[in-house]
Amino acid sequence: MTQINAFWFRRDLRLHDNAGLYHALKSGLKVQCFFIFDQNILDKLEDKQDARVHFIHNAIHGLADDLKKYEAAIKVYYGKPEKVWKEIIKTHDIDTVYTNRDYEPYALERDVKIEAILAKKKVKWQTAKDHIIFEKDEVLKDDGGPYTVFTPYKRKWIKKLHSKVNSNGESYYFKSYPTLKYAEQFAKNKNSDIPSLNDMGFESSEIEFPAKEVSQKIIKQYTEKRNFPAADGTSKLGVHFRFGTISIREKARKAEKLNDTYLSELVWRDFYSQILAHFPHVEENAFRAKYEKVEWRYDEDDFQKWCDGMTGYPIVDAGMRELNATGYMHNRVRMVTASFLTKHLLLDWRWGEAYFAKKLLDFDLSSNNGGWQWASGSGTDAAPYFRIFNPTTQLTKFDKQLKYVKQWVPEYGTDDYPDPMVDHKEARERCLTTYKAAFADL
Repeated sequence: MTQINAFWFRRDLRLHDNAGLYHALKSGLKVQCFFIFDQNILDKLEDKQDARVHFIHNAIHGLADDLKKYEAAIKVYYGKPEKVWKEIIKTHDIDTVYTNRDYEPYALERDVKIEAILAKKKVKWQTAKDHIIFEKDEVLKDDGGPYTVFTPYKRKWIKKLHSKVNSNGESYYFKSYPTLKYAEQFAKNKNSDIPSLNDMGFESSEIEFPAKEVSQKIIKQYTEKRNFPAADGTSKLGVHFRFGTISIREKARKAEKLNDTYLSELVWRDFYSQILAHFPHVEENAFRAKYEKVEWRYDEDDFQKWCDGMTGYPIVDAGMRELNATGYMHNRVRMVTASFLTKHLLLDWRWGEAYFAKKLLDFDLSSNNGGWQWASGSGTDAAPYFRIFNPTTQLTKFDKQLKYVKQWVPEYGTDDYPDPMVDHKEARERCLTTYKAAFADL
């Protein structure tokens, strides 16, 4: 049996500019690619038409097609990673398993187990940074501690970005990895055996996936148009960043040249990633401990109206219906819907976070958690808890002509549309009273 190296695809479903794959191909041995549809994750998905599973399945087929050009293939498994890797190292003589780092708590625990399994068989484990620009300890305060406020974090992030540049003035941290320069190192293998969605208990989704490419015009006009949900003003690349079908380095390099506001959105990804890494308690609990004292309401009927887009507030309802139909929600509207759930309805931010986690194509634990905690006031943001979006004002400000609302709430303005489920002024007062009571003894 010829000794090889292995590359394990996870959140990096592309050949181009793939850091871990580049290091594997440069290692000297032939490289066999692997992917595992992780049962530990898939078994928890209630919706058997989950669009993300379909997206990943499509991406794996795309990888298989790309590898064919080099007379190579990807071996795809459906199972629990520990069991799968025990099987792989029985049937392959592997020197080193290469992969890109994943920072979510489950992934970290999984990788510790896999590394231990491999070590028992004298198989080495090599990881690379690929999913973000800067990892948790790369951008720290002068005293060595983590940042918990975005603006100073961003300043230090930008400073580090420019601390190493090439002769063209481009940041070293944006450099591409010329993976396919070493394509001859792929192990020769004609066929990729990929389980079908049905084999794994899933079905095709009807949701249309966003394109990988976005026009420069959208990025250039991002600052002016990004807050208007009816405008074609955002890239919708979130799902591609989430599963690594595009390179974060490449997009960030272009963003730096085209639009600082768009680059800031990519910095937020790194910021929330390092928050989760340094403060893992945020996965289940409030970043600011005092917010655990807030007396949330637990009204499942109210929650269901919010989920269904039947609150009587058109911008909230449009956002929820867009999410349910497409797996996407405009970022401005994400803030409005989250504020409405946590402030107007006084429902626990964890309910909303879990619903978004179930529905969003671009669901990313650290960003989703950070966004929801920001909306509830419990997160890293220094803004006071009494920041409460007025959904009516948000509508007139960002969808004045009702284009977005009419697209998703066609019955708005008719007798079929429900009355507002809460009065804004009363809901705001209830929220302020509840929060003040929670903090009274602190």
